[in-house]
Amino acid sequence: MQIIYEREIKNNIKKLDDLWNNDSTFIFLPDHSGINNKWLKKSIEKIPNKYCKDHFALLTSGSTGQPKIVIGNKERSEKLAFLLHEVQFSDPVKATILALPLSYCYAFVNQWLWARVHERSLMFTEGLKYPDRLKEVLLNADNAMLCLIGAQVPLMERYYSNNDFPGVIRVHFAGGKFPQRQIEIVEKIFPNAKIFNNYGCAEAMPRLTLRKLEESDDFSNIGKPLPGIEMKTGSKGEILFRSPFRAIGFIDKEGSRFLSDDEWIPSGDFGEEVSDGYWKLKGRSNEVFKRYGEKISLPQLLDTVNKQWNGQAVFYNVKDKNGEDAHVLVLSPQPAKEDIRRLLQMFRKKHTRPHWPLRIEGVSQMPLLSNGKIDNLKIKLITDKIIFWEQIG
Repeated sequence: MQIIYEREIKNNIKKLDDLWNNDSTFIFLPDHSGINNKWLKKSIEKIPNKYCKDHFALLTSGSTGQPKIVIGNKERSEKLAFLLHEVQFSDPVKATILALPLSYCYAFVNQWLWARVHERSLMFTEGLKYPDRLKEVLLNADNAMLCLIGAQVPLMERYYSNNDFPGVIRVHFAGGKFPQRQIEIVEKIFPNAKIFNNYGCAEAMPRLTLRKLEESDDFSNIGKPLPGIEMKTGSKGEILFRSPFRAIGFIDKEGSRFLSDDEWIPSGDFGEEVSDGYWKLKGRSNEVFKRYGEKISLPQLLDTVNKQWNGQAVFYNVKDKNGEDAHVLVLSPQPAKEDIRRLLQMFRKKHTRPHWPLRIEGVSQMPLLSNGKIDNLKIKLITDKIIFWEQIG
């Protein structure tokens, strides 16, 4: 089974095409995955022989930061790429601009595989790592599609507040919270773009639902399931799904698991169906918990923070001195005293005390995973965070 790294295909995309055309299963990894070669070798050995042909595997870390190899079926994923073309109204799109790591499941299927099966152009960039280079590509875009995560919007505002890119006609968000409260920024930078909120997970390979921007002004509204996909809530409110496009199985530190067509698969999120078939996201499995009998939803608290804070913000989970589940708020860049005062006033106004963070901390720069998401594990381990406020008692 061949392993290929992203750096190997940046200057020669044909290598990836050749692997897809070949019957043998391959594993496509980011350049800096941080995974142990011994663990990788053992994981490959766990893949049954019947999946060593006509499949591919990607690495994900989900919300935990722990590595997981997810195995997909080539034919299933091609069918999803055709479906996405229809539901995302992609026929006018001539090219897709890569601003995320291609080894990220969202970019791999929604961009590379979509471009392959529909014979469109794929334009490589290294995203906001080199904002001037990305700017040049965006300025020259002609009927292009761009896939982003919400965390990139503040950076785009920083770099491109005086620019607009009319050649981008589709902007897709996935892989985290939809930037509903920053949507005016997105519309200013991409004045001709239709904007979509995409939801899914690597186990879905990777898409479950889709919402056009104009269908709701609620960031937690993730739209309706794609045709052929079923969703329901479990006994604890977790989102479960069945999909004809889903992954075949996955391998993580707990071992290997291979899925059957009739089983309901957890997405890793809590949510509920609301009205007219739309679904509302409540948070990741580690983002919704009870504290002193009250249900805490970190995404809802983050919405409170974002009303008063224009930088990046993230919560991480801790235990308080009584052993109760709790949470700490981290801000970047370093906040001013007035920022902290406004946040505390908002918490006191909107939430009872169990919802307040144990501490408010600051870092100059958020550590990121290879896919551009904030690395929650590293945030928790940073030792030189500045504490701006802490609960007493």
